[in-house]
Order: sequence, then structure tokens, then C-alpha cells
Amino acid sequence: MSNFYITTSIPYINGEPHLGHAMEFVIADALARYARTQGLTTLYATGTDEHGSKVAEKAAELKLAPKALADKNVKKFQELLQLLEVSNDRFIRTTDKGHEQRSQVIWKNIKDDIYKGTYIGWYCTGCEEFVTETAAKENKNICPIHKKPYEKIEEDNYFFKLSKYASQIRSAIESGSFAVIPESRKNEILGILNEGLEDISISRPKDKISWGVPVPGDTHQVIYVWFEALMNYITVLGYPEHQDFKTFWPADYQVIGKDILRFHAAIWPGTLLALGLPLPKNLYVHGFVTLNGQKMSKSTGNVVDPKEIISQYGADAFRYYFLRKIPSYGDGDFTWEHFEASYNNELGNELGNAVQRTVVMIEKFQQGLIGDIPSAEHDSAAYHEAMRLCRFDRALDVVWDQVRGLNQYIDEQKPWQIAKEKDEEHLREVLAYMVSCLLEIAELLEPFLPNSSQAIKNIFAEGLLQAPKTVLFPKIENYPSKKAE
Repeated sequence: MSNFYITTSIPYINGEPHLGHAMEFVIADALARYARTQGLTTLYATGTDEHGSKVAEKAAELKLAPKALADKNVKKFQELLQLLEVSNDRFIRTTDKGHEQRSQVIWKNIKDDIYKGTYIGWYCTGCEEFVTETAAKENKNICPIHKKPYEKIEEDNYFFKLSKYASQIRSAIESGSFAVIPESRKNEILGILNEGLEDISISRPKDKISWGVPVPGDTHQVIYVWFEALMNYITVLGYPEHQDFKTFWPADYQVIGKDILRFHAAIWPGTLLALGLPLPKNLYVHGFVTLNGQKMSKSTGNVVDPKEIISQYGADAFRYYFLRKIPSYGDGDFTWEHFEASYNNELGNELGNAVQRTVVMIEKFQQGLIGDIPSAEHDSAAYHEAMRLCRFDRALDVVWDQVRGLNQYIDEQKPWQIAKEKDEEHLREVLAYMVSCLLEIAELLEPFLPNSSQAIKNIFAEGLLQAPKTVLFPKIENYPSKKAE
């Protein structure tokens, strides 16, 4: 049996989980659940990034030790994963002793590509990242994300010979052995690679930032947080000696946001090549979510807590919106009005209604007896291709074609009319085919809407109707208008 390994990026724990985190969790979960439906032995890892100056500064602001802040906030991410019905197999914290120890092993194993030097450059604390002189000038010396001036820093650091691996990384991306999805992100990173990769600073002086993993053999330096955090993808598997590492690496898919493309499509592959390890097979890069067409920002109050959506509509409705209505290959927007329209019209009136109509007619006309269920066997090639390419919106389009096709079939066949004509055999065939279609839809929905998928299977799969106590997606009235008050 084949193995399948998938990861998300690991978010900082200096703030609350937001919609972007939640979307990334469910994207990876859809791929993991799909892999399981295909019979693959699957391992899905996520976690939290807990070192670095951003965490230390936030902890100081709250008069907490950095680890105390991490312990407090990590629970919020773990709770969100549960609320979203995310089926991750592992959750790694970069403050785990195992990760800290294994990241030092990685450092030692690439020591031939590490040297010490003086770094002079511009640094953004919010990004935890140095930027080039060219980038600083282009941005007028202000970080475009955090709207704060870069700091000019001169310090002795350790450097990684990333430039040494630029041609190998480029070749892997161009050949598709390390596929960057979508094409626009592939072209973006190739543009960066064609300009040339410079060696990168991979440590910070301990007197500047003490909250980090110590550099092996140098008590005055800590490993640069971004370099150390990337290592989680193999430390969570027990690199270098654990059987899980030998079984599951390289990753089949790594899921990240577009703002951290360079780290994952240049620095991380360079590290792996230095270790003599294969690169991930696919790097899927998703876009950003805006709110009412505007960038989300706590300072302007333009934020929505993912838990608020889930508490009102449920995990499946959240997953549906962010997997279908946010473009898989671009940015997307969230509005309460659009969300409720999708919920009521597509989940309620189309999927929920198809289930409810079928339940009512089998109860009324056949006393709950379904009988033999034929195989629906619609062509699902486009669905499987969309999943392979991380086109979740298109995969759900295929499913909804079947949902709408089933409702059309019911309207055309008119089972209630067949019942009036007392053609019991024909009625039994029509109702059994409706059930067959719903079970096929349920199977296709399992990666996306796991609760609804299981509910449909529970109702129909046994040949004797197990009537649900409630409809799948009960209509919710006027919720957006409440938000506007």
C-alpha cells in the first residue's frame, strides 16, 4: 500500500487563529481525506511556530514568558482544528524538545554548507525576515505588510550556502519533480531563481533574540526562526532515524500561503539538498482571503473569527465556502451575505433538499424500505484530476453538477406521480437510483464535507432508511443583517 504525507505551514502563536489559518487547515485536510478514500496510508502534520522575536515581543507586552504565551495560544489553534473537523495525525510545536534537538542535528548535518560572517541589511521584525537592498528601496524602506520601517542591522551571523543549490532547485521545479502549484507561483519562484539566490543568514545573536534554538557549539547564537521552523516537516517524522521519516518522506503535498513562497520553494529545498534528501513532490500555494473586499486587519476591526462562522453554520458549511468559493488558484473574498447565500441556496436548497425529498418519498411510498441499491457510476475523472491539481473549487463544481442533476432527475421522473399510478416496480427503481446517486455524492464529498458525507451514508447505506432527526442544512434567517447592526 502506498503512503501519503501532507503538511501545512505552521503559524506563529503570537496572535489569534484567523481565516487564512483555518482555510489552509481545511485545504490540507481535503487532500488528506481524499488520499484516505484512495486507500493510501496517510499522515497529515500541522503545528505551531513558537520561537523568534515576534513571539518574544508579544510575550513581553503581555508580561508573560515566551513559553507561557505559547502554551496559552497553542490551545486556540488546536481547538480550531477540532472545530473544523480537521483529521491531522500529528501536531508539532517547535518548542517540543524533540524538534529542538532534531533541528540541531540538521544544523550539524549541513555544517559543511554553513559559515560565519558579518551581515549588514534591512530587517522586518513582523516578517522575521531580512530583505535585500533592492527590495528595501522598492518598498521605500517600509514593509508593505506591516507598514513599519525596516531596521538597519549589522551583526555576526552564520550563513547557509543557498546559492550553491540554485540550479538544482530550478531544474527540479522546471522538470516538475518538485511541482509548484499553480503555474503563476511556479513562474514567480522561477523569476526569483533566475535573478540568482544569495547565501542567507540563518542565525541571530543571542543578545538580540534569546528566544530560539541554540546554534550547536555556539552559545552566543540562536538558529534563525524561519530556518528552524522549516525543519518541522521532517522533525515531526523523527528525522533522521525514525521509521516514520523513512516511510513518509518526501512529502506528497506541502500547503502554504503565497507570502512564504520563497522560504518553501527556495530555502527549504536548499536545506533538503544539503541534507542529501529528496524534495517534496508538490508545493501547493494558496492565495489570501479578504473581508468585504478589504484586507483583514485587527487595527481597523476588519476581521472575522473562524469560530464565529462555525458556531453559526457548522464546520461543513465553513469548509464548503472556503474550498469552493475562494478560488483555488487565487485570492478570494468573504462576506456574510455571500456566505449565507451559498449556505441556503447550495447546501440547503440543493444538497439538503435532494436528501430530504428522497427520505420523505421512501418513507411515504415504501415505509422506509430501500431495497437493492444499483451503482450510479457517474464519470468522476474530472473530479480526480481536479483533486490532483489542487483545484478544490473545480472538484466541488463536479460534485454539484451531480447534485443538480439528481434534483433534475427527481423533477423529471416525478416519483409521486409514479406512486399514484401504482407502478411499484418502476417506483422502487427510481427511488433506489436516487439513493445510489446520493451515496455516490456522499463519497465524493467526504474530503470536503465529512459530517454531511457520513450523515448521508448513515441514512441510506443499509437498505433500510435511517431517517434523520433534522435536515442537513437548516435555513438560517437574517444572520448577516445581525452582523451589520
